[in-house]
Amino acid sequence: MESIQATKQRFGIIGNDPKLNRAVEKAIQVAPTDISVLVTGESGVGKESIPKIIHSLSHRKHGKYIAVNCGAIPEGTIDSELFGHEKGSFTGATATRSGYFEVADGGTIFLDEVGELPLPTQVRLLRVLENGEFLKVGSSAAQKTDVRIVAATNVKMVDAIEKGKFREDLYYRLSTVEINLPPLRERKEDIHLLFRKFAADFAQKYKMPTIRLTDEATDLLLKYRWSGNIRQLRNVAEQISVLEQNREISDETLKHYLPDMGSNLPAIVNAKKAESDFSSEREILYKVLFDMKRDVNDLKKLTLELMKTGNAAKVKEEQSSLINKIYSGENEAEEELASIIDEETNGTQTDVEVFSIPEHTSEQRKDKYEYAEDIEEEENLSLQQKELELIKKSLEKYNGKRKDAADELGISERTLYRKIKQYDL
Repeated sequence: MESIQATKQRFGIIGNDPKLNRAVEKAIQVAPTDISVLVTGESGVGKESIPKIIHSLSHRKHGKYIAVNCGAIPEGTIDSELFGHEKGSFTGATATRSGYFEVADGGTIFLDEVGELPLPTQVRLLRVLENGEFLKVGSSAAQKTDVRIVAATNVKMVDAIEKGKFREDLYYRLSTVEINLPPLRERKEDIHLLFRKFAADFAQKYKMPTIRLTDEATDLLLKYRWSGNIRQLRNVAEQISVLEQNREISDETLKHYLPDMGSNLPAIVNAKKAESDFSSEREILYKVLFDMKRDVNDLKKLTLELMKTGNAAKVKEEQSSLINKIYSGENEAEEELASIIDEETNGTQTDVEVFSIPEHTSEQRKDKYEYAEDIEEEENLSLQQKELELIKKSLEKYNGKRKDAADELGISERTLYRKIKQYDL
């Protein structure tokens, strides 16, 4: 069996953290088997290295290795990408196509971001795991495939299962062995080591002297939270290597490359609180908008009844529950309507002017109804405009990343994708 150190050197894995070593060790141990493996960890921790180790040390190493980013494939085409399709099975299917499970027969498929798979696709994947069979889109003939599946996700699968976004039976099939990679903030001793490696690589790539950190800058590097993990650290090292003329980097210089210093330093609770506050504000905004829509609809209903009958007392009797809903309290509603009726009719039940609405001819009433319909259209447009503005702001905030924007808005990525198409963003 290949040693942990030799494997890390072979696959370019930097660090000596015990949790990292344990993850590599588990990958080496399961590689000779055909057990399904689920790699978990935050985005940017290097989960893609584990399936490469497993494939290279397995008896399938001479077969194909295909990596699939499940989160990057639209819901409408992912079944075709994974399992293939028959000619004419849908619009644009001009020829029969082989999917990844057919092409990778005898090899390994790495399903990255498996937590983003749509539920219908999860059913198809479960069948492959259970008996090695799959159906092409548009075909009724089952095909066999001999593929080893390694999946990865940064989603908390237990939460996804509770919310009904991921099948529990599929989770247990995928996670026969689970390998977790620790976030960079839990590998303090590896941070500076990784930074120096990246700095040396970029110095060679761009033909520049290697950047070096002062002791104060090194301390700052270790204190920073690194929410983007290794990917973020590599990005910072590359920026500094290209942009800084002085190759000795101070802590003041380094600060310019570390965003949100206040929230990323030990104040983890503050970061969560900010996210929670934004979520609460969004929920309040939605509630206010929908309450406004309901109240306006109630007022329109009452107004239209008054326009049709012109009889305030009759409307008061038939729509009492609606009137009580609109006004702040039952007594207030009774008193206000009673005062209107008493003032205009002196206690007798006759047709009266209510809310300055006089009697109208049939043509005038028709115009009134059309005006009420125009109000409804304007209201709907206003709600759509608010929704469009919220979507635009979220997309701008996360630089067009649909997954992050969808999480911010509290909707699924597929719903956001439909909204983007709907508003032609």
